[in-house]
Amino acid sequence: MKLILGSASPRRKDLLAQLGIVPDAVLSPDVDETPARAELPRPYCARLALEKVRAVPAGPDDIVLCADTTVALGRRILGKPESAAEAEAFLRLMSGRRHQVITAIAVRRGGRIWTREAVSAVKMKVLSQAEIGAYIASGEWQGKAGAYAIQGRAAAFIPWISGSFTAIVGLPLAETAALLQAAGYPVLGAP
Repeated sequence: MKLILGSASPRRKDLLAQLGIVPDAVLSPDVDETPARAELPRPYCARLALEKVRAVPAGPDDIVLCADTTVALGRRILGKPESAAEAEAFLRLMSGRRHQVITAIAVRRGGRIWTREAVSAVKMKVLSQAEIGAYIASGEWQGKAGAYAIQGRAAAFIPWISGSFTAIVGLPLAETAALLQAAGYPVLGAP
């Protein structure tokens, strides 16, 4: 039995390490992350995690772990910005407001798939133009859902969260441990 992490995210690998888990392989699934017309954030995120876990090649006894993190402002999905201008627009939209961060996880072993979503509420302080400009200039927004990384410089923008910090970073550890155990992978000595 091998554990395959289906993610190119170094953050997910680091989070797994907090549980003492080192995947046997890391494979990045190639899936189209374009939201369907009128698709809502939570179903979108769950669909992507499922598509990713199905796209990773694995042996019949291997365990595949995939996740997707989506930032939602109401019904609007704020994905990974394609430009500095789009990242700035996302930060302006979230400035002074609460938004949701949804992380869906999917675990596959053979023909069985286990899924779960973690939804966290995040409050962003009112951002000044100087703060937005400095953050954009840092480049940290690149490749990040919602254009920010709570575990980085943007931590200074977040006075309050309700939910799972590790889910906001990209992998809810309590839920991940439970799904891995359900699939038969020992986590922290549990059978």
